[in-house]
Amino acid sequence: MARRILIVDDEPLIVKGLKYSLEQEGYETDSAADGEEALQKFFAKPFDLVLLDVMLPKMDGKEVCQRIREKSTVPVIMLTAKGDDMDKIMGFEYGADDYMTKPFNILEVKARIRSILRRATQWQPEKEGETQTARGVVVNQATRTVTVNGKEVNLTAKEFDLLQLFVSNRGRVFSRETLLETIWKYDYLGDLRTVDVHIRRLREKIEVNPAQPEFILTKWGVGYYFTEKD
Repeated sequence: MARRILIVDDEPLIVKGLKYSLEQEGYETDSAADGEEALQKFFAKPFDLVLLDVMLPKMDGKEVCQRIREKSTVPVIMLTAKGDDMDKIMGFEYGADDYMTKPFNILEVKARIRSILRRATQWQPEKEGETQTARGVVVNQATRTVTVNGKEVNLTAKEFDLLQLFVSNRGRVFSRETLLETIWKYDYLGDLRTVDVHIRRLREKIEVNPAQPEFILTKWGVGYYFTEKD
């Protein structure tokens, strides 16, 4: 079955170009020209990924992303015409999995979509329901769900991938460069803060006190790791 992508942008030429290029790759697409229409379409039928412009009529892309993230872990790539790093980081604060700055190269768009969709379907277990447990954190690889002390936690695709990697390699320290290569699967042009933002968001969701984490720890000057202590 073809993967379905929702394109949300109020610039008709951009939407037309994206639809044509993605459909040539075998994807099914739909589009929305404002934030309200985007949410209506997203919750009306299933999508595998959302391309979401930041600047939209009626409701901006950050709020749309936040609304989506409240109920879904479908990957979201933010599109922004601004080059300011804070805008990019803010996209992650609202739950985005990735961002691209306009004008973008359509070949890079397709490469990032393939990467994210591939990550969303990787690490599938041989037997449905296989889980990994560490200190009350339960990672179900089949359903891509996480519970902490019995309470389900809603993670984005990238947050899940990070946690699964950490739990599978308890005690191993991962540098930010290694995490970028392993989880994002392409060069982020040295923007290592991407990892820091995702780690912070992940800690906010699984730690009792994110400022004093008990699960995902920092080895200063080296990277991050999931503690081996029980």
